[in-house]
Formats: sequence, C-alpha cells, structure tokens
Amino acid sequence: MNVVYASNDAYVRHLGTSMFSLFDRNRSCPSITVYVLSLGLSDDSRKGLTEIAGQYGRRLIFEEMGDLRERFDFQADTGGYDISIMSRLFMGDVLPDCVNRVLYLDCDTVIVRSLERLWNADLEGKTAGAVMEPTIYEAVKESIGLGKEDPYFNSGMLLVDLRRWREEGVQRRLLEFWRAKGGKLFASDQDVLNGTLRGEIKSLPPVYNFFTNYRYFSYGDLIRRSPSYRAVTEEMFGEAKKRPAVIHYMGDERPWVRGNLNHYRKAYEAYLAQTPWAGTPRERGRELYMLAYHILDYVTVLWPEVRWLISRKLGMRMVEARGRKGKR
Repeated sequence: MNVVYASNDAYVRHLGTSMFSLFDRNRSCPSITVYVLSLGLSDDSRKGLTEIAGQYGRRLIFEEMGDLRERFDFQADTGGYDISIMSRLFMGDVLPDCVNRVLYLDCDTVIVRSLERLWNADLEGKTAGAVMEPTIYEAVKESIGLGKEDPYFNSGMLLVDLRRWREEGVQRRLLEFWRAKGGKLFASDQDVLNGTLRGEIKSLPPVYNFFTNYRYFSYGDLIRRSPSYRAVTEEMFGEAKKRPAVIHYMGDERPWVRGNLNHYRKAYEAYLAQTPWAGTPRERGRELYMLAYHILDYVTVLWPEVRWLISRKLGMRMVEARGRKGKR
C-alpha cells in the first residue's frame, strides 16, 4: 500500500496522528510505504514521523516540494487554504515512476478500520476514486462546469491510478484548468480536481472518508440537495456514521480546538497521545464559537433548512467575495 500525505510544520502533529492510526489499524497489511510531500518540514518534525514509522517497521519517504509557487506559471490563489494542499496535484511528477497506485490522505484524517479493501478497490477504468460531498454549493459546481446532476467529490481521500494519471497528462490538464479559471476557485485544488476529472472519478463508499458533521444530516435531505448522491445507498450512509473507516475532521469542529464537542474527537485524541506530539495544547480563543457550532449540529437534525440557510448565506458570501477579488 502506497500512502501519500502533504504537510508543513504547522500540520505535522495532525499528520503524525493520522499516520500512527494508519499503521495501527493496518497491521496485517504486508507492506505500507508512506510518501510525505514536504513543504519545509523541520528536522524535528521528520524525526518525530520517522519514530512512528520505525515503531511499526514501515517505510517512510520524504519528498521535499520546495517553493510550490514556483511550480505554477500563473498566480495561484489558495483562498486562505494552506498552499501545502496543492502538493497533491504534482504526485505524478514527484513520486517514483514505479509507483502506479497511491492512496492520498489529508492530514486531518484518522483511520479507525483496515483500508486493505479500499486499497484493492476496482476503479473500473477511472483515473481516481473518491467520496462524494453532496453539501457543496450549486454555485461552486456551476463555476467549474458541473451541472446539478453531476457528482462533486471531496479530495481529502483519493485513490489514484497513478499510471493512468501520468498517461492521461492529468497534471498538465489540472494546471491548464486552474489557469483558465484565473488561478482562483472556491475550494482551490478540490475544485480543480472535480472540474478537470469530470466523469473520471469513481464514487467510493462514504465509510472511507466520513465528514464528521454529516453525523447530523439525514440521508433523505442529502439526496434532495444532490440527486447524484443516490449512488450512495441509505445503508452505506448509515454504516459510515456508525463505523467509519476514515474519519475526516473537515469543517470548523476540529478536535484540536479547545471547546470542541466533536462526536468523533476521541479517536483523534487517543492517537495524538501516542505520538511525539502528545500533550500539545489545543488552540484557544474560539470556545464560544465551538459551542454555537455544536448547537447548530443539533439544529440540523431538527430543522435542516435552518442549517442550509445559515451555511448558504455565509458560504456564498465567501464565494462572492472571492469573485469580486478576482475581478480587480
């Protein structure tokens, strides 16, 4: 199994936590090689990650990316996201030619079940496999050429046929698409991947990339918002809530923020405690916001329209602000 992460020092404790959980929950996997796309990881960070890999006897390879902006021949605006997330666009160039399949994971994931079935999934001739994100705004889909019936995928977990990726010139196509959009999109590289690989991504079960705030959404509401989500059955969605394999702490309710009440936070806390970053203080200053966010979770269960109204209002304000900025 070839697994890829991308990180800088700011996210290394989350990477260490995710990697520790990966090794722990996949002890029976005969071979795991982790490639870390590094954006200036310090010697101490590399040492901590190497200790984790050594504890499980797994291979760990660092690929230093240098200044990512030098890889673009246009000005890429990440819209507030850390530029390290752009590293995944260059996997085909950076990883050894002998690596033909990779599992990319965001640092803010924790693995709580074996991934061997995922690793061996049949992509059915598609370039990549991913989990759908039906709550994305329609305006975002429209901005990248997707219609209401088209699926939109989250890029926090990607199973990639890297041989096909290279043969089809995906990296070049990704950069051309982004350049054509002025180097500015709502969800940056995630939008680029969805826009470029339309029709080339296989839908994978949500258990392999379960977004923690989806615990409070109903299946019926999600398919009303995004008809393409019918490709995921209600049973699959229920299983993901109860027994996820990959927990993805996307959104604001993150377990490393003081005051968070994330239902799945204990998995992160348990693995963090076993890494060299054990005892790292939680981020302070957003305690009241965390309480308000958690209240909104329960509002979602009772009155989903309220959640959509608030989310759409705030989210579209961001979309419009970025659009105005891009026209200057």
